[in-house]
Amino acid sequence: MSGHSKWSTIKHKKGAQDAKRGKLFTKIIREISVAARAGGGSMDANPALRNAIIKARGVNMPNDNIERAIKKGTGELEGVQYEECSFEGYGPGGVALLIQCLTDNKNRTTADVRSIFNKHGGNLGENGCVSYMFARKGIIRISSDNVSEDELFEAALEAGAENVETEQKEFTVITESNSFDEVHQALQSFSPLYAEQALLPDNFISLDSEKAAKVLKIIELLEDNDDVQEVANNLDPECIVE
Repeated sequence: MSGHSKWSTIKHKKGAQDAKRGKLFTKIIREISVAARAGGGSMDANPALRNAIIKARGVNMPNDNIERAIKKGTGELEGVQYEECSFEGYGPGGVALLIQCLTDNKNRTTADVRSIFNKHGGNLGENGCVSYMFARKGIIRISSDNVSEDELFEAALEAGAENVETEQKEFTVITESNSFDEVHQALQSFSPLYAEQALLPDNFISLDSEKAAKVLKIIELLEDNDDVQEVANNLDPECIVE
């Protein structure tokens, strides 16, 4: 149930790129608003909203921002209406890319995503061409300063976690999507650093540094687009050169 966390490596690199705090807040605010519109403004009755708020708190978003986003979603405040859409395709070297978006203009978003793929050696595909390679999982990061590996392993296993992966200074607890809330609550005594749900690949593809750099460029451009919420990929982080 333990091992080196390739997911954590990917997300740490992404975290360095996501230093653009305002853009990250914008994406999470959209997610909160859409969840509130679909399932109401109560965290207790709306798991999607609860997960979005957990993510917001993980990046220290002020409560005022969260509350406004909820009210825009429920219609208490005026706000833009967003719809979900997704894109699937391949980057250089056959790396699978699954892009999840929230947009107020699907035609604009489609054109933007297609342009990024076309200009940087990618190929957009039909729906379903790569989505089967990914599964949505719960991710909970905990500092190794707060707990021993054995203690966390036992607590996570008892709570229903799927895996515990070890980094130098952190542990990454992976859960099935439907047990994320329960496991996250059970591990609160260990003061999680961050928690969210994300699409994780079943397998990884290794590339040389030149092709890996081209894939990373596509990912960077996609993530920089305001409409893109998540870019899942199966590029092996061990082939990425710092």
